[in-house]
This record gives sequence, C-alpha cells and structure tokens, in this order.
Amino acid sequence: MNWLNSEAFTAFDQHILWSDMIGNIFGLIALLLGGLRSVWNWPVQFLAGLILFGAFFGHLTGSAGKQVIVMIVALYGWWQWNRSKGRSADGHISPRFATWRERAAMAGAAAAGTVAVALLFKAYPSLSWDPWPDAYIFVGTIVAMYAQARGMVEFWFAWLLVDLVGVPLNFANGYAFSGFVYVIYGALVLWGMRDWWLRSRQGTRPALEGAPA
Repeated sequence: MNWLNSEAFTAFDQHILWSDMIGNIFGLIALLLGGLRSVWNWPVQFLAGLILFGAFFGHLTGSAGKQVIVMIVALYGWWQWNRSKGRSADGHISPRFATWRERAAMAGAAAAGTVAVALLFKAYPSLSWDPWPDAYIFVGTIVAMYAQARGMVEFWFAWLLVDLVGVPLNFANGYAFSGFVYVIYGALVLWGMRDWWLRSRQGTRPALEGAPA
C-alpha cells in the first residue's frame, strides 16, 4: 500500500499524493451525504479518516491525530443517527438549532481545547509543524462532527471556521489537494448550512419528502 503515499501528479507546482487525493474525495462525498442528511455519511467519513491518517502521519501529527478522532466520532455519529428519534418521514435526520447552553459549551470546549492542544504541540515540536493552526483544526473538527452527530445546524458554522484556517495550512505544508478540497468544502458548507437552516424551520412537513437517499 506504499503507492498511497506516492505522488499521483503535479498541479500548479504542487505535488499531489494519492492518499491525500483519495481521502479527501471520500471526505467530500461524506460532507455531501451529510448535507442530504443521509446516515451513510458516517461510514464514508470513517473511510476518509482512515486514508487521511496514513497521509498525514509523520508530518502533521495533529492532523493525523484528528483523523483518529474523526473515525471515533464517525462511529458515534453513525450510532447516534441510527437510534435518533428526530428522523423525518423519509428516514433522514431532522436538523435542529442548538440551545444557547449547547452553543456556549461547544465554544468553550473549542477555545480551551485549542489552547491545550497547541501547548502540547509546542512542548513537543515533533508533533506538529504549525502548532496553533494545527490545534485549531484538530479541535474545530471534533466540535463540528460532534454537532453534526447531534443533528445541530451549527455544525456547518463550525466547519466554515475550520475551513478558513485549513486552506492556507494545507497549502503551506505541501498538501495541495487538501487545500483545493477545503475550497470546495467551503461551497458545500454554505449549501448545507442553508439547507439545514431551512429544514430546521420546516420541521417534518411535506417539504422534507423526496430528498435523495
């Protein structure tokens, strides 16, 4: 499987790795399925995390560690969505807005977690090339996926904030395909945010019927 970490091609003077490309393609598919509120977004996300772990391991330890958390949360999300009572008539999850208490808890956890992880990276420089942005993405991804697992519209906002740092970080560290994909993530996030926002207002009315599986 060494070919996964070999160069696939070069684009705009950037070397594209097979693992970086394939993992992020699965990540895009998972995000699209998440926007469609399909429970299948979670196993696809797990597979993306597994491939990207191999891509990042040994270079961006924070990003590699993030993929481990991504896989764990993907399993949790799959379980949570399968057992959720907040499902619409078409079998998909029904999104909701978080309470102010939930928002405060997630924001506090994100801030404290970012500081803690960044200090860990700074204490052990071999863990990450860019401690603060790497820690920010690490923790932000966990918060976003947790909110998604709970069916909260706010998970899209969290993903958008992660993207704002993820694009320059990946380009700066040679993961060009990840950088390009983060740009596409941004577009999908805006689409998903609007869709979930509207559906959270509609509840389980007939407008939910006919969504793709």
